[in-house]
Amino acid sequence: MSDVVKASVDDVEEAMKDVVDPELGINVVDLGLVYGTHVDDENVATLDMTLTSAACPLTDVIEDQTRQALTTGPGGGLVKDFRINWVWLPPWGPDKITDEGRDQLRALGFNV
Repeated sequence: MSDVVKASVDDVEEAMKDVVDPELGINVVDLGLVYGTHVDDENVATLDMTLTSAACPLTDVIEDQTRQALTTGPGGGLVKDFRINWVWLPPWGPDKITDEGRDQLRALGFNV
């Protein structure tokens, strides 16, 4: 039996709202860029994520922000470590944006 405390998927997804797409200024959860979240028995999170385009050069920025959001803070963070599995299928589209994300984009002047 391991006494590792596992973060819940909900907690990880909530923490990922601190990760902001540098181009749009909206968090990756509300943009619909997080396709899936899994936390294993060692409390390592694996995130299936995409970007608004495969040519986006911001994977490092998003990985750094994810590290901040998930592995730092009181008690050493939510998870012990994380992996981002970058996926390109299905391709991201505006249909993946949450209602909250749409409100934020409208506030920035985007027509969504």
